[in-house]
Amino acid sequence: MAAPMAELPVEPQSLRKLSLKSLKRGLDLFAPSHGASFPLDSESKRIRVGYKVTAEYGRVKNLPIEDTQDKSKDKSKQSSALLALPGIPESKDSQKGDQGALVMAPPMLPKAPELAMPSKSSAVISVPGSSDRYTSSSALIERIASKWPKPVWHAPWKNYRVISGHLGWVRSIAFDPSNTWFCTGSADRTIKIWDVASGRLKLTLTGHIEQIRGLAVSQRHTYLFSAGDDKQVKCWDLEQNKVIRSYHGHLSGVYCLALHPTIDILLTGGRDSVCRVWDIRTKAMVCALTGHENTVCSVFARPTDPQVVTGSHDTTIKFWDLVAGKTMATVTHHKKSVRAMALHPKEHAFASASADNIKKFSLPKGEFLHNMLSQQKTIINSMAVNEDGVLATGGDNGSLWFWDWKSGHNFQQGQTIVQPGSLDSEACIYALSYDMSGSRLVTCEADKTIKMWKEDLSATRETHPLNFRPPKDQRRY
Repeated sequence: MAAPMAELPVEPQSLRKLSLKSLKRGLDLFAPSHGASFPLDSESKRIRVGYKVTAEYGRVKNLPIEDTQDKSKDKSKQSSALLALPGIPESKDSQKGDQGALVMAPPMLPKAPELAMPSKSSAVISVPGSSDRYTSSSALIERIASKWPKPVWHAPWKNYRVISGHLGWVRSIAFDPSNTWFCTGSADRTIKIWDVASGRLKLTLTGHIEQIRGLAVSQRHTYLFSAGDDKQVKCWDLEQNKVIRSYHGHLSGVYCLALHPTIDILLTGGRDSVCRVWDIRTKAMVCALTGHENTVCSVFARPTDPQVVTGSHDTTIKFWDLVAGKTMATVTHHKKSVRAMALHPKEHAFASASADNIKKFSLPKGEFLHNMLSQQKTIINSMAVNEDGVLATGGDNGSLWFWDWKSGHNFQQGQTIVQPGSLDSEACIYALSYDMSGSRLVTCEADKTIKMWKEDLSATRETHPLNFRPPKDQRRY
């Protein structure tokens, strides 16, 4: 048995070197014959000519040749027979000579082709000699203007104040109807009340034993409502600065809270997948809106049906009939958890946000309007819209994006900066809200700070132009 041959070591080569060697090999192979014409093959030409003669002229190739004198005689006979027909006069030349000639009408000249004048609406002029296959189809089709609404120009927003005072993540916010103060709830289990104008701390309320997830201030009473992970929902009397009522019934943490605009009822949603309706004065649970399959993490109320709208981690949005306590409709357009919703203050529409998209729906039927034209590509924890049509969304990665409500155009992409001493991973916006005038925006963040934003009054259309491109196709879901 022959001894095996010794394997030669393979030189390691980089991908770039191998690619260059392959290119050189192809160049050496094809470069000498580049541009040269192929030599003509006489044998193939003879075969092609012979086939053409046989195929096209084979039937008439060997016909017998007729006598030309017999043809002239036949023609003279035919002309004399035509002259003998009634109604055709004989000419003098035909009467004199034996060779008759048929008197014919003056020859009809071929009609000149009419030149087609281009109409005013036609935009394409045909050039003689141009080939149709080089004509672009886009030049023949009239361009249709986009039906997508053009966005309104908004001034960019800038951060003008940072408030620090909480000892934990700031998870919730609510504004006073008089627009003089706002309150924030935190993971340090306290509620702090701040002055809107100066940003100074006015009051601290303690009583919860877990982080505070939801806050709401009543427009008709001097009451503040709070909800947290400790399963408790509390009513604070701001004249006495103490808890006067507690609402017991949730089986797990309470994630969201809302007040009905016209009736004295309170809506809370939590990890027990139920939205509970409470009577503010009697502390009794009016009904439990059951139907979601996962945590209810966003809720808002309206004066007309559907009076309650909830969003959940089960990716659905449900409209509720408050009288019957049943679902009116279920919206299933989202593919991820619906963590935030925002009701427009003037229009009969609302927006909902999840990690896949921000969508707009009409009310009361919940018809899908359109997606926002960009994707934030992060978990969106909170959103708010003011009367000017500026929608703000806060993400888990600290991104703060501003949108035009009408068109869905994203006109500003901001990024929050963590306070010194915090981790970069703590650049997370948990809650945000406009004040009552809509001119100031307050964000609550994971670096334990509260940031206040306002429009940059020095910005103009020239310094911040509107770079908008309408979408080519509108998604229907």
